[in-house]
Amino acid sequence: LVRRPAVRRRGLLGLTVVGALCAAQPAAAATVQVEVDGIEPGGGPVRVALCQGGLAESACARGDEAPASADRILFTFRGVPVGTYAVAAYQDSNDNGRLDRTGLGLPLEPYGFSGAVGRRTRPDFAEAAFGLREPGGTLRVRLARALPRR
Repeated sequence: LVRRPAVRRRGLLGLTVVGALCAAQPAAAATVQVEVDGIEPGGGPVRVALCQGGLAESACARGDEAPASADRILFTFRGVPVGTYAVAAYQDSNDNGRLDRTGLGLPLEPYGFSGAVGRRTRPDFAEAAFGLREPGGTLRVRLARALPRR
């Protein structure tokens, strides 16, 4: 298991921090640890997103990535407001910044979601969702093998 010492935050994190500082009451925050396994070491980077309200890219504002240096990696998201979230992860085998799919929308790269193991399609948010409370917790996402490229 590879531990991630630092978390790079992308997307709307700056707005989230500003919003939290401006709130009248302090918001409760938690730490989410996501253990991703089923990684092909030496393949492309592993990308993980913390999603709220849906699994569309626009709902997944907090993300992190790491090189595929082991068959499992631990990602840590700190200061996450309590609420309902889902996790989406994939290994970007060709490092092009997106999950490649067939013409029918089936994944061509290893992928996974919280609470949804071995699916060929994206689950509904409710199927992948989990409740986050203080102080937080750890969950596991197993990457499913994708369809072979032709």
